[in-house]
Amino acid sequence: MSTQLDPLSLSADLLYTVKTEGDAEPLRDHLATIDRSRLERALSSREGKLAFWLNCYNAYAQLLLESEEPDLHEGGLLEAWKFFARDRVPVGGVWLSLNDIEHGLLRSSKLPWGMGYLPRPFPSSFERQFRLDDCDPRIHFAISHATDHCPPIAVYSPQDVDEELDIAIEWFLEENVSYDRETETATVPQLFRRYRGDFGGRRGIVAFLREYNAVPADAGPSLEYERVDHSAELDVDLEGDEVRR
Repeated sequence: MSTQLDPLSLSADLLYTVKTEGDAEPLRDHLATIDRSRLERALSSREGKLAFWLNCYNAYAQLLLESEEPDLHEGGLLEAWKFFARDRVPVGGVWLSLNDIEHGLLRSSKLPWGMGYLPRPFPSSFERQFRLDDCDPRIHFAISHATDHCPPIAVYSPQDVDEELDIAIEWFLEENVSYDRETETATVPQLFRRYRGDFGGRRGIVAFLREYNAVPADAGPSLEYERVDHSAELDVDLEGDEVRR
């Protein structure tokens, strides 16, 4: 089939098939054995890397969650940590974890803890070759962690990935950010704190909120981070800082 010759279409078809509960095995098999040189050509642009890795992450997050959800909720923090850390995503002859895709490839080799300021040590040659050149904080509004704050999962295309990410961000901010004009306070989800460095610190977060009309263009609000009970969720905190306490 045609997708065998096009890694970008392959990742999109895989996610669509997972979303529509189709047979994903042929697509998974081809993704696992796809030629590295073909993958390199397909991921030569920033847009191609963004679309490909977002689709791969969301497809495999859903596949793994469906197969292991009971174990995750019964096993506590350790099982949840393993969910993200195990190498169970084969791409181009390399086994990746969900952590590898999110923090290595999409966040340009950053640690899941450290508030977005710490680099991921010793990235593999595969990671160095196929990661984004710079961390794009918009990816936090496009990948699924199976929490209440996750946006609807979309299939991303290289041609429209920037516009599609903007739509996901606008949805997320409208649903999850509140602004109090009297106190000049913006209440935002914890992900803004957890990945503060990805946004460029507090000023970067405020500029981000202004850009997407979550606060007025002339506002300089203080930030209040929403309190979330992570005990009932499978959340990205379980990848690092919560487990380390």
